[in-house]
Amino acid sequence: MTLDLWARTSGTWINVAAVVFGTAFGLLLQGRLPLRMQRTITQGVALVVLFIGLQMAGSLLKAQAGQVDGVVLGLLALVLGGLLGEWAQLESALQSVGDWLKVQFKGSGSFTEGFVAASLLFCVGPMALLGSLNNGLTGDSRILVLKSTMDGLAAIALSSSLGVGVGFSGLALLLYQGSLSLAAGLLAQALPDPVNDPRVLLVTGVGGLMIVGLGFNMLEAAQVRVASFLPALVLAPIFYGLAVWLT
Repeated sequence: MTLDLWARTSGTWINVAAVVFGTAFGLLLQGRLPLRMQRTITQGVALVVLFIGLQMAGSLLKAQAGQVDGVVLGLLALVLGGLLGEWAQLESALQSVGDWLKVQFKGSGSFTEGFVAASLLFCVGPMALLGSLNNGLTGDSRILVLKSTMDGLAAIALSSSLGVGVGFSGLALLLYQGSLSLAAGLLAQALPDPVNDPRVLLVTGVGGLMIVGLGFNMLEAAQVRVASFLPALVLAPIFYGLAVWLT
């Protein structure tokens, strides 16, 4: 059976809609909550983000490439990926996109911070990858619908403190998940069992550590340049292949 465009990408559109409506609701709360309450909401979301990130990072313990432990591969991917990201100035590039959108749509305040934080939070994770693959292959959008619920709630909390920039992360979400869904046929040939595939586990674990860094940023406990580590998501499966080949 040939799936039409809507069937292959429906979960992504639902996800984007949830983020937009969540942002709109959060903006309604923004002017009605004292600053201390907005800060408390952000801290609550940050703690949940840390929890989710740590859970995802645990996937590194399940990945093994021959005699090489997944944690070692994750470390190599993060360090080298971070260096590549700094060389390519990915953090500055993502902030520039946020600043450009801020000017175009006359945003104010923490527009860029909201765009960057939400884009990373909503796009980096196993549900985005697995949900998009499943939606693109079978038309089943249930994983992405569940993710949409979580992202919508997170968007309410984030936008109530960081503003309308959170809603514009839907553009990054549409590009990332939509592309994965449309490319699912090609990816399925390389990942016949994506849930248990060591390469997916490595990407999930590395992405989890990035989300932990995002949580620390939201708590203002550190300034982790999370976007600079994005190349690590590509390097992780490459290092897995090299480790298997060498052993």
